[in-house]
Amino acid sequence: MMDSQETALEQGTLNEGKQTEETQNSAAAETTDKVVNTTANETADTDPAKHVFKNKQEVLERTKELAHSDEVPTKAEVDHLKSVFYKFNIAQRDADMKAYIEGGGDPAQYQMLPDDDEETFKAEMQLIKEKRAKVFLQQEEEKQQNLQKKLDILEKIKAMTESPEKASESYDAFKDLQAEWKTLNPVPAEKANELWHNYQLYVEQFYDMLNLNREAREYDFKKNLEAKTKLCEEAEQLADEPDVIKAFHELQDLHEQYREIGPVAKDLRESIWARFKAASTVINKKHQQHFDDLRAQEVENLKKKTALCEQAEALVASERKNAGDWDKQTQEIIDIQKEWKKIGFAPQKMNQKIFDRFRASCDSFFTQKAEFFKTLKAEYADNATKKRDLITKVKALQDSTEWKTTADKIIELQKEWKKIGPVAHKLGDELWAEFNGACNHFFEARNNAHAGVHQEERENLQKKQDIIAQLQKLAEEKTEGLQAKVQALVEQYNKVGHVPFKEKDKIFEAYHAVLDKLYQDLHIAIQTKRLDKFKNNLKNVAQRGENALDNERGRLQHRLDQLKSEIATYENNLGFLSVSSKKGNSLIDEMNRKVQKLKDDAKLLKDKIKAIDSENK
Repeated sequence: MMDSQETALEQGTLNEGKQTEETQNSAAAETTDKVVNTTANETADTDPAKHVFKNKQEVLERTKELAHSDEVPTKAEVDHLKSVFYKFNIAQRDADMKAYIEGGGDPAQYQMLPDDDEETFKAEMQLIKEKRAKVFLQQEEEKQQNLQKKLDILEKIKAMTESPEKASESYDAFKDLQAEWKTLNPVPAEKANELWHNYQLYVEQFYDMLNLNREAREYDFKKNLEAKTKLCEEAEQLADEPDVIKAFHELQDLHEQYREIGPVAKDLRESIWARFKAASTVINKKHQQHFDDLRAQEVENLKKKTALCEQAEALVASERKNAGDWDKQTQEIIDIQKEWKKIGFAPQKMNQKIFDRFRASCDSFFTQKAEFFKTLKAEYADNATKKRDLITKVKALQDSTEWKTTADKIIELQKEWKKIGPVAHKLGDELWAEFNGACNHFFEARNNAHAGVHQEERENLQKKQDIIAQLQKLAEEKTEGLQAKVQALVEQYNKVGHVPFKEKDKIFEAYHAVLDKLYQDLHIAIQTKRLDKFKNNLKNVAQRGENALDNERGRLQHRLDQLKSEIATYENNLGFLSVSSKKGNSLIDEMNRKVQKLKDDAKLLKDKIKAIDSENK
């Protein structure tokens, strides 16, 4: 009898050849694909399931070709055609919508046009589905027929094993039954192992009882050994095949051939089986590792896609105040979509779910965007109406010669203009040009009428700049009689008239900056002199009586408390002042200077109190 290893092989129970979960799940589809491949006469170097299509029309042409020819496509190719077609279809729809929006179209009004290509594709796919279903039914019927024929062959071989005296006479009939057995493939998968088990059992029984002459038996064993050795060599060469899937399927074919070959000499059975088993183990491990790597990559892809979903959802939930924010985030969403397309499939159970989640975020974002621009369009229209009203008003004033009154009115209209929100970009430029033109018309006429006044203001500007330069020089030199010189220049400055309006703030800031520095320096010097004088006079105060110093300290403390109250009042009032106008800003600067002077006076009082405390010690 054949040994247990060969029996295990014939039963298809080789552990290393065990199919992965993915292979088992698609067993029926692979059976169909095997017949389909034979029908299509595909070469080993061609894989339709990996064909690269340039556009949607190429996919559609290939689909029509499969639907209306005798060729029956594999499941992998059908899935590939569906995936590629809808990728092109979605990309085309997105491009159409983007072009519509960039062309000025209203996103809320966008309507997706019917796609004739998609309807054609679905119809052709239905034909392919029916064709494949028909082939599958034919295959199932053929499997049942083959099963029955093999059961009949088993009964005949079994009958031969029960008549040992007729074994030699039955040999030719036995070989014919073996040849017929080899032609009957495939059979239902659930019956295959049982069939092979019984077949090999009866074949072994027949060979064991066969009383052939030694020479014929050894010749048969030799031929079988040569055939199995060749299969071992082919299995070993598959280790160098870069396509792991292809190598695995070719190994399955080698296993089927190995099963068909009869036994070898008993002393060689274990060694030839071990060699074939070892070669099979290499391929099976690579095949298993391939799917392990695929699953790991799919898990990693799911993590990446989940992160992109979270980014998209964060953008949907974020605040967008204006069109610029929408444009910025739209580009971010598009960048996220581009990154999504670079990532491969997620695990099968999660692939559609994660895509639906991502799609929902993108759809939500663009729906919100459409609503925003719909509202913005209405706001733009309302703002345009308001600006046109202001244009009408300013044009009614542009030829007036009541310079002061009209200028104030136009300035108020300009302030109103600034408060009005934006309008469409092109229209905004047109409205502004019309409004600003009317304003300029009036102010140019006023400037021409006041040309002499402007000349005087420019001369005043030069005078004030000269005085400021002299004050800056005094601040640097700090000469004797500084206070008198500063006061003289201040009086001179105050006698100078108005300067050009545009220079008013600048000259005011320069003037008060140098004055602040001078007054601060003068104030510090005066404060220091006062403190020294006070300290020198303390002994005279002490001689007035036992409580003289304490009385003086009480008076100083009372004054210090008053200053603190005044400082608090000024600082409180500062909090209510507005700096929206230039005049308001000047008032705040003046009050800040007063507060600083009060704080300096308070510091002097504190220093005096400390001096009294030191004297009392």
